[in-house]
Amino acid sequence: MNIISWNVNGLRAVHRKGALAWLIKESPDIFCFQETKCEESQAPEELISLVGYHKYFSSSQTRKGYSGVAVYSKVKPDKVVMDFPFEKKEGRVLELHFGDLVFLNVYFPNGGGESHRLEYKLAFYDSFLEHIEKHRKKGKNVIFCGDVNVAHEEMDIARPKENEHHVGFLPEERAWVDELIYHGYVDVFRHFHPKKVQYSWWDMKSGARARGVGWRIDYFFIGQNLIKKVKKIEIMDQIEGSDHCPVSLDIDLKI
Repeated sequence: MNIISWNVNGLRAVHRKGALAWLIKESPDIFCFQETKCEESQAPEELISLVGYHKYFSSSQTRKGYSGVAVYSKVKPDKVVMDFPFEKKEGRVLELHFGDLVFLNVYFPNGGGESHRLEYKLAFYDSFLEHIEKHRKKGKNVIFCGDVNVAHEEMDIARPKENEHHVGFLPEERAWVDELIYHGYVDVFRHFHPKKVQYSWWDMKSGARARGVGWRIDYFFIGQNLIKKVKKIEIMDQIEGSDHCPVSLDIDLKI
């Protein structure tokens, strides 16, 4: 099973750039978008009419053209959940159930700007971990992907010293990823590439991508018991169209 996750920073914008053709041709079993910035009815017609997929959108109810996630799956899930109190109707989480597998596509808050947004982000982190732990304790397998909006280790950011006091690399944000790993969730890319320096996000205004100055903030996390089923994970930094690049996971699972 191939799963691709991508923060598109505006689904309509990335489509206008012609940057979705490769994805449709790739035809993954599941693909996930974060930061869609649109409702399903506003999505490009090519995606609305895409044959062979079950489509699910969760859009922000508090601010139009903001946040939003979508999942396309060739297999129809048993259940789809898109209402979570901790995300405050910002359209940040889609949860699909396939038998014993719980799969989540998540756009975690950025946390920048006013101080209450960082408080919201940290509370979101804690509530999300509590939520997936409830599934795991019921014997479910958990996979989640998306823009986690934090670089975990120094190798995950081009300039760690300059950013140690910046949102996205704060000690309390990085400590949450430590907590996640402590609970048995595996950062799949780092598991298979313990020393590899590769980024998934670059600041567009400063031309950081061309200069190789980036952050790794887009992830796949899976339960420890599933790691042996992973065949490949790839940060697809050759794909352009957004300030993020896609991440692809190949895993030996049937749903």
